[in-house]
Amino acid sequence: MSRSAHPAGPRHADVMSEGHYTAPAEDLNVLDEKVWARTVTRDEHGALTVGGIEVARLAEEFGTPAYFLDESDFRARCRAWSDAFGPGADVFYAGKAFLSRAVVRWLREEGLNLDVCSGGELTCALDAGMPAERIAFHGNNKTVDEIERAVSAGVGRIVLDSFQEIVRVAHIAQRLGRRQPVQIRVTVGVEAHTHEFIATAHEDQKFGIALADGQAAEAVRRALTLDGLELIGIHSHIGSQIFDMAGFEVSARRVVQLLAEVRDEHGVELPEIDLGGGLGIAYTSEDDPREPHEIAKALGDIVTRECEAAGLSTPRISVEPGRAIVGPTAFTLYEVGTIKPLEGLRTYVSVDGGMSDNIRTALYDAEYSVALVSRTSDAEPMLVRVVGKHCESGDIVVKDAFLPSDLAPGDLIAVPATGAYCRSMASNYNHALRPPVVAVRDGQARVIVRRETEEDLLRLDVG
Repeated sequence: MSRSAHPAGPRHADVMSEGHYTAPAEDLNVLDEKVWARTVTRDEHGALTVGGIEVARLAEEFGTPAYFLDESDFRARCRAWSDAFGPGADVFYAGKAFLSRAVVRWLREEGLNLDVCSGGELTCALDAGMPAERIAFHGNNKTVDEIERAVSAGVGRIVLDSFQEIVRVAHIAQRLGRRQPVQIRVTVGVEAHTHEFIATAHEDQKFGIALADGQAAEAVRRALTLDGLELIGIHSHIGSQIFDMAGFEVSARRVVQLLAEVRDEHGVELPEIDLGGGLGIAYTSEDDPREPHEIAKALGDIVTRECEAAGLSTPRISVEPGRAIVGPTAFTLYEVGTIKPLEGLRTYVSVDGGMSDNIRTALYDAEYSVALVSRTSDAEPMLVRVVGKHCESGDIVVKDAFLPSDLAPGDLIAVPATGAYCRSMASNYNHALRPPVVAVRDGQARVIVRRETEEDLLRLDVG
């Protein structure tokens, strides 16, 4: 496939003269392995392939926009996390990142547990055959119905998020004749290096019970007195998209201090500690994520050291990677529509999706990469902003990136690392149809979440 050059906006030399952006260090035709799924490559014609299938063929069969998920990569990442932590720890996939019945089956087959945070996620997990004892149920405001369903199903743990919930779960468990295993979620006062809306361990937010002023200790005190509860541990989650382990070290130290206080007051050593998830992935070449074995060693060393200092037995560790597993395994494929150059600024490249399939740029000021994937190009790079088709000026997919200056309508471009929090946060804004999720493996592609239709939208509109 070839395209003729056309006046698409400021060329690279013009961008350089502004003094704001520098030349892309990499060849635009070369894929940065950090941000793409593991089977993604370019074929002899320069077209992107995933699982051995060219994107043009995928676009023809499944349309655009669409999420393409590398199943082999997903499974390999599950195994890497499981192997890194070993049989003495528990890995819970955070379903909120992306959940479907196919994903649940993959998790079950690869030996991972599952963290859910709503009745809908619980239903999906059970319907797809995840054993209830391998499910953890999160949430800051679980309804009575959700708690009843979780306790009745026999979920392995419910993470208690408030004083009211301690009583609520205990009463429901007693009424159902159960003794429900629970953990208490505490906020440890750690300010993780992340966006305000995804930092979850400082005191001024909605999750958990604060360590400050003895509130967490009081929550433990109450949970230990209620017959319907079996308190098995303490839970902490400090945020999302984190690369620095220092926050986890502070969090672990404070949680272990609480465990020591519980032992001293109640003569009980709680057997588990859950340090949550939040480990970052590479969205751009600037990001440098850690490998699972590095994370496992660092967290294990931190907990062991702090427990030895406190004279405690080392508890069983749990972690909750979601983004770190599914995020890098998928990309979103778009078709280029309108190309609008703004002299001296940048070129706006409009695609057939937008904030309805990826809200993270607008919501979190998230940064992404983008590449021309239906062909290669030797044209000079131009500074672009990839935007969607929605009636919002904030409808931005990729804020600033370089694409070849011969980019043309009809070209296919792809945004990598969209496996997490894109389809799961997708919307019908402007009555957009949510894209499909297509799993690709060993030369085969199959829809695991189908594209919405206009009939789907109208079916809910009872007029």
